[in-house]
Amino acid sequence: MPKPPIATLPVPGPEAAQHSARLTEFIRRDIAAQGGWIPFARFMELALYAPGLGYYSAGAHKLGAAGDFITAPELSPLFGRTLARQAAQVMAQSAAHILELGAGSGKLAADMLAELEQLGSLPDSYAILEVSPDLRARQHALLRERLPHLLDRVRWLDTLPERFSGIAVANEVLDALPVHLLHWHDSAITERGVAAGEHGFIWQERAVSNAGLLHAAQQVKVPDDYASEICLAARGLVTSLGQRLEKGALLFIDYGFGAREFYHPQRNRGTLMCHYRHHAHDDPFFLPGLQDITAHVNFTDIAECGIDAGLEFAGYTSQAFFLVNCGITGLLQDTSPDNLRDYLPLSAQLQKLTSPAEMGELFKVIALGKGMVNPLCGFVNGDLTRSL
Repeated sequence: MPKPPIATLPVPGPEAAQHSARLTEFIRRDIAAQGGWIPFARFMELALYAPGLGYYSAGAHKLGAAGDFITAPELSPLFGRTLARQAAQVMAQSAAHILELGAGSGKLAADMLAELEQLGSLPDSYAILEVSPDLRARQHALLRERLPHLLDRVRWLDTLPERFSGIAVANEVLDALPVHLLHWHDSAITERGVAAGEHGFIWQERAVSNAGLLHAAQQVKVPDDYASEICLAARGLVTSLGQRLEKGALLFIDYGFGAREFYHPQRNRGTLMCHYRHHAHDDPFFLPGLQDITAHVNFTDIAECGIDAGLEFAGYTSQAFFLVNCGITGLLQDTSPDNLRDYLPLSAQLQKLTSPAEMGELFKVIALGKGMVNPLCGFVNGDLTRSL
């Protein structure tokens, strides 16, 4: 997607502009309290998750046509229905429990539960870990409307469970975790952070003070004058999940690459991207609280952290192969082509989910498991492990 000049982006209304101003002032105070500088990861954390003010913790619509971007569950019910097939296989080998991280509008949960009911494979519990009170309320309302008879199986969590068996699903979660920005130059490594300028936030670089971050950055081999991201939060999440999973699988679906492609010499400005009203651009300081800030996922990091946490690597493929392997084309065939009103929209949705020109190749699916005997059905064809 092209990066439009900031001047061409939609102008927020007065209430939204005031909200952004309040968050801007909140971040300015945090910068002052930290001595005039914060790592970009801290800025991203506040911009997205500051209580009551951050992009994900405030009340504006984020998803769908009226929001800033659209996710696969919002695009088509085929996504959740297909994912349910993989969930059913994992639960049959472990326990009848599902844990969803960051459930968005709740549509993925609703579509999966409805399909699992049709398959006779309902989970005993469907737990949702959601940091946004606003999204949590919307999830509850949607599930109450669509599946009131299953609502007693759903529960919301504030933290990860101490122990878990079954399947954990995270769709477009890793890309929204705060990232550190590093700059490799002149045989040195510095961290890009944020200071408060006269007319807004400004970039400032400092020596890397976090020992773990410095060690991770030193393992990356890139040309001189290279800027990119390292996501310590993603590593921490995978490690925590690995320590808590007793039997079952973790499934992460997101856009990203293996390390060689992530740190490709031509990708020397990194992958950081912002989404505002269905426009993509690269200025994270634009209207804090009103736009999403994301970075691509380094799936090699995810695989290595999972293995280090005692998990077994269970598969890595494109979203297109994963969905086809799980039977998405068969689900489309449930609708007669003669029923043009229903068939044509579903066919177009399937194309967007699986086409290399749409979401099919950019989005990847990685699975990490523990105690799983049979190979996961979503990875029987299209193995991309060599690219990690």
